[in-house]
Amino acid sequence: MNNISENVIKDEKLNRWYTGADFADDVRLIREELLDLHVGLGDVVLVCLPNTAAYPEITQAIWEVGAVMHPIAATTPEVELQQELAEHDYVASIVGGELVDAVLDDRLAIVTALHLKTYPLLHIIRDRKLMGNDAAVPQEDDLALIMNTSGTTGKPKRVGLTHRLLLNGVEHDIESHKMTASDTTMVVMPMFHINAQAVAILSTRLSGGKIVVAEKFSASKFWQQVKDNHVTWVSVVPTIINILLINQKANENYSDDIKLRFVRCSSFALPLDKLTAFQTRFHTQILEGYGMTETASQCTINPFDSPKVGSAGKPFKTDVAIMLDGKITHETNRIGEIVVRGDHVINSYMDPHPDSFKDGWFLTGDLGCLDDDGYLFVEGRKKDIINHGGEKVAPAQVENSLSQLNFIKEVSVIGTPDTLYGEAVTAVIITQGNQDEELERQKVIAHAKETLANYEQPTRIFFVDDYPRNATGKVIRLKLREQIMSSLVGRVG
Repeated sequence: MNNISENVIKDEKLNRWYTGADFADDVRLIREELLDLHVGLGDVVLVCLPNTAAYPEITQAIWEVGAVMHPIAATTPEVELQQELAEHDYVASIVGGELVDAVLDDRLAIVTALHLKTYPLLHIIRDRKLMGNDAAVPQEDDLALIMNTSGTTGKPKRVGLTHRLLLNGVEHDIESHKMTASDTTMVVMPMFHINAQAVAILSTRLSGGKIVVAEKFSASKFWQQVKDNHVTWVSVVPTIINILLINQKANENYSDDIKLRFVRCSSFALPLDKLTAFQTRFHTQILEGYGMTETASQCTINPFDSPKVGSAGKPFKTDVAIMLDGKITHETNRIGEIVVRGDHVINSYMDPHPDSFKDGWFLTGDLGCLDDDGYLFVEGRKKDIINHGGEKVAPAQVENSLSQLNFIKEVSVIGTPDTLYGEAVTAVIITQGNQDEELERQKVIAHAKETLANYEQPTRIFFVDDYPRNATGKVIRLKLREQIMSSLVGRVG
């Protein structure tokens, strides 16, 4: 950060800017507490917090002692949180007061409370069963960040990002987005995502700009927040673009004196009419790109001076190719699996997944093609993962939860097209007998709220007698999806 007396980060919920000195003071408090608790080199710290200006301070303090941060969603159900803690060795957890009891759960631990300028009461819970390491300055190839990304089995894959991978990815972000110290970004994406962590926060800190942290996206407040804080760019997903276009308060609060340099949009392609309508209505440029947790943010981005609508842009400091019949090629206009490699791309997961890598390439599981001008077009997903407003939902995770209900004989979860969220999480259920469908629907909704994160909860529920199956009895998801799509009108739950 630059001059310590200048404002560098704002927490919208608290409606307060913090200076570089405020930021440094909070980092020092957190770091000293971690040192006192003997959290050091290579120790993994779980962070479960909503969006807050304290997030980047916590990140820096953890890295300064050489530890590794693993952020998860603040909306993670307590059962899921406890499962995460049981399966992996977290030397410490950093949470808000409402989750202290869930983390403790009869665990032998030391609980400390910190009063930060950016966060009134932060709790660090130190697991006493784990020794911890001495603090040390991390090396470039030491782990910095662990993030969960959903897999087709429903078991999240753990992505380990080193300091080198993150630095390379962030430097590419800065160059491709032409970021400078005069920029101010607003974070509306969840901070446990790579999008907020790398594309918005780390890139802005490294380029010397300012950060405005919104607890969550609010359509009615968005344009006023942009105007009041002189925001110059923001990173979003297509769902946010759609909401801003149709939300009455958002349109009322927009004024022509608002000047965004650009809006970065990724996750799934925007339809031409939506992209054009947004750029015309709000007088800014949308830059679409393609990336993922495994690549420490982006692989491709549309150039400012020559964007191609419908594409995810051109590769930027990344080698992008297509795998056809098991062979990797740069052949154009052929749809196959998108594969990538570069100085910001992982070459292994934290747990073994050798089928995700081939000859130094990462196999994304997404389908797409490169056109004659080198632009990437993402055509769909090889995997069953549902893309709900930028959140990746593993069907098996939702199926495992809903299967706990005793009236459900079988459940299949698929993604169905949704104009607002890209895909809706759709539960297709076979029940044990003839019962009240509306009552069962309400039970499904209630159970999902208790056991699943917000984005995993089904927004469409259908009851059927059977599924289309192959000769071995396995559900043919593509045919099931087609059947449900044909009956969507008037039957959405």
